[in-house]
Amino acid sequence: MALTKSTTQSLKNQLPKLVQSQARNIVRRAFEKLKTKMIAEFQGHPVTREIRGGINSQNISNTLGGITNLYSFIGFDSNSDPIEPIEDLLLRTDVRFVKINKQMIEFEVTLPEAKEIFAATPLPWAPGRSWAKGIESGLSGLGYYLKKSSSSSRSGLGIQTSQKVRKGVKFNNTKYISSFLKKYQKEFENITL
Repeated sequence: MALTKSTTQSLKNQLPKLVQSQARNIVRRAFEKLKTKMIAEFQGHPVTREIRGGINSQNISNTLGGITNLYSFIGFDSNSDPIEPIEDLLLRTDVRFVKINKQMIEFEVTLPEAKEIFAATPLPWAPGRSWAKGIESGLSGLGYYLKKSSSSSRSGLGIQTSQKVRKGVKFNNTKYISSFLKKYQKEFENITL
């Protein structure tokens, strides 16, 4: 079938829109795939898994020398999910298209900043401090920690004593939120068609 002049002109006008739509879809798919990978990596991090394991978890993060686990050492309230606020912030990661034309596609990715996550992760016994930041910079009191079931324990396992119960032990800082977010900021910046 032969195309009329008006139909040909109409296709010329629609073609850039079709290409732009395809470019938008390609970026959106790449973004969603990377976001899914980011969430899975966060959930698979040893610190995340250990805290999610509750008071029965092993110290797979190696932050406490096997003395106890992060859930009971930090003193999270029994049956709480301290990881949920971090996941909520990560799930809000989104892409917004700023400019799309024949030459370029410009988009912005909103990813939480470390300070937002630190604000959402207060220590149960010191609300002005973040347990997530403490994983990176250190948490004190391991020498005073006694692994013991107790009704006065927030988590149900472990209490802090007034006298040192072990010497020469310290919290082993580990990379967690800051390096994780820096890594994914770079990966989101490198999304290409």
